[in-house]
Amino acid sequence: MIVLTGGAGFIGSILLWRLNAAGVSDVCVVDRLGENAKWKNLIGKRFRYLATPEEFLSGIEHDTIGDLEAVIHFGARTDTTERNAEFLASNNYRYSVRLAEYALSRGIPFIYASSASVYGSGEHGWSVGQTHQLRPLNPYAMSKYLFDCWIEERGLLDQVCGLRFFNVFGPNEYHKGVMASMVFKSFGQIQRTGRVHLFESTSPEYANGEQQRDFVYVKDVAEIVWQIVYTQRSERPIRGIYNIGSGTARSWNNLARAVFAAMDREPSIVYIPMPEELRGQYQNFTQADMKPLAEEFRQRGWQLPTTSLEDAVEDYVRNHLVCPWQYL
Repeated sequence: MIVLTGGAGFIGSILLWRLNAAGVSDVCVVDRLGENAKWKNLIGKRFRYLATPEEFLSGIEHDTIGDLEAVIHFGARTDTTERNAEFLASNNYRYSVRLAEYALSRGIPFIYASSASVYGSGEHGWSVGQTHQLRPLNPYAMSKYLFDCWIEERGLLDQVCGLRFFNVFGPNEYHKGVMASMVFKSFGQIQRTGRVHLFESTSPEYANGEQQRDFVYVKDVAEIVWQIVYTQRSERPIRGIYNIGSGTARSWNNLARAVFAAMDREPSIVYIPMPEELRGQYQNFTQADMKPLAEEFRQRGWQLPTTSLEDAVEDYVRNHLVCPWQYL
């Protein structure tokens, strides 16, 4: 059995869809469904059991989990505007440590979600290296940074696989509210007003809307993660910390125009002031260094999936962002 924490969430549910497509259904989904529409992400999925994080921890403590093929830990509090650092440390750092200790003590492959937010403003670049040199900009990023440091400082990089996700967008993010992607938000804004609102630049290096991010389609992400999971059964599992992005930075203007094009509308973009609480933690540029993971894939005869921003947005808008929203 595979344990998939966060399996009802955005990336987790798409990975579950990909696992099912590969014939894998012996999965224990660990998640809190809450009171929003996240439960819809599990419709049509095949899995053995649905547990809360507390139930899973109880199973660990009482050693009642049984034999596991892998622990895929994607569950986390993902709100980058959350100010309660202790809450984030408990949910994203200490909980991760407990799961990692359990998996490692039993020789179970452990794959976990990190975040591109650990790179901070990018003064040390966007390549995986010495995590302790990085300077995260908010409590969420700090919680992910702490766990990456915990892995590195204990010399566990050859025993686990950490994935630093960049700006992921796509189907099954509908429940995320303010943390949903700008593709999803733009679609709604265009439907309601015919316009898209983007933040004005606060840096002289970037014109309004020309701040750049590494946007990556969730279907590509699921394919990459599935291949990594697949290697865990082999003599050469992919281990270490890797970026998961497109490898190409694109502007918010590029993204907004792609949404307009997918909706067959003329672009109309309005720039609004950036909230004060975001100014000190805003990443003006991100771009994943994908060369290490691309080389790992090349050695196995694979290629990284590379759906362009325009093609990915068109697929998302035309095949999923319809009424009612189409889930995977």
